Amino acid sequence: MSVLVVRGAVAVVEDTGRVRTGDVACVDGTIVDGADLTDATVVDATGCVVTPGLVNAHHHLLQTAFRTLPGTRGIPMREWLPAMAAAYTSAGVDPELTGLAARAGLAESLLSGVTTVADHHLTWPSGSDTVGMARAAAAAAAGLGARLVFVRGAARDDPQEAAASADAIVRALLPDVQGGVSADGMLQVAVGPAGVHSDPRETFELLGEVAATYGLRRRTQANEVVDVDIALERYGSRPIDLLDEWGWLAPDVTLAHLCAVTDDEIARLAASGVTATHAPGCDVPMGWGVAPVRRLLDAGLAVGLGTSGGGSNDAGHLLADARLAMQVSALVGPQLPASEVLGMAAAGSADGLGRPELGRLTPGSTADLCLWDVSGVADAGVDDPVAGLLWASPGRRPRTVIVDGRVVVDDGRLTTADEDEIVSELFERVRR
Repeated sequence: MSVLVVRGAVAVVEDTGRVRTGDVACVDGTIVDGADLTDATVVDATGCVVTPGLVNAHHHLLQTAFRTLPGTRGIPMREWLPAMAAAYTSAGVDPELTGLAARAGLAESLLSGVTTVADHHLTWPSGSDTVGMARAAAAAAAGLGARLVFVRGAARDDPQEAAASADAIVRALLPDVQGGVSADGMLQVAVGPAGVHSDPRETFELLGEVAATYGLRRRTQANEVVDVDIALERYGSRPIDLLDEWGWLAPDVTLAHLCAVTDDEIARLAASGVTATHAPGCDVPMGWGVAPVRRLLDAGLAVGLGTSGGGSNDAGHLLADARLAMQVSALVGPQLPASEVLGMAAAGSADGLGRPELGRLTPGSTADLCLWDVSGVADAGVDDPVAGLLWASPGRRPRTVIVDGRVVVDDGRLTTADEDEIVSELFERVRR
């Protein structure tokens, strides 16, 4: 039996809006209450706020290899999409690139306090080794000790090919598993077209059939500007109408972005049971909109937080994007309090993955947690250290990160891999 206790914290954030003091104890990777701590490994949290491990509900890890490309910043999405597609074609997306990009993106995530990443992988050259690409991403996560939700996406792929690939990936990564989550909870598989602007009804239906067969979650992107414009041009309908017609408004579905939604659409989304993911670090700097998060939450939707990928948001720093989400919320409604946005980055994202055991530090939850040092000058004068996690120190990184009861970041450094090696290997592949 492995027992670990985190002791001496300034504050412990158990769940959204629930803060306490005292120890955090975990046994065999699970948060417990009242364990025998006689022989426990003690992690000193003096001067730190302890939070659940953050959950990035929407990333594109492949784009870690395509950051700050010329001609891809501050442009309409109609221009951005083909620019990125050309870059992928030029690079030659294969298992090697997929694995190296995922390794770098996941390392960055852990070093930023993110313990679970949902990777919506959308780039699958026709005829490529799709199972090999999925295996490479999964191996990168396993080697680093990060939790991965691998989403077999589609972006203008042949519908039949996409569905066959998704089926093969599930059987390769999670053989004999129903529900799409590995027995240890470290790997999950989901499916998701890029959006109605990109994929036809057949893709949504066929990937939905794969999801139904294996009990997978479904994910897609909706109601960014281009999504609305193309849906109206092509179908004469808005994206939410199409998703409803195509069977993609349901409790197992998560919709990312949702920048341009009406009050009526929000009510329909809430009634359907879908969850939402806010991605301000992508949508705001690119000028693609701001999701009305306050209205979504007030309507009863669970809302998570994602960074999106390096092609539009050059950082995978979810806490920084939580800060941005809090700040820009005042542009589309009442400002969101820091505690609520922090909850979106943890429990809210986890709920959208169908994983209530993640994103919390309550008994029975997984032992994924971060220690954030709030004793330095960046936090001097801060009255509420939990709110200060977002308001102060925009580039804040955790001192210690624990995943499944195992320390994977110690004193700001990875314990499971060499950061310099990760960087050099990706740059070597990018230069090629």
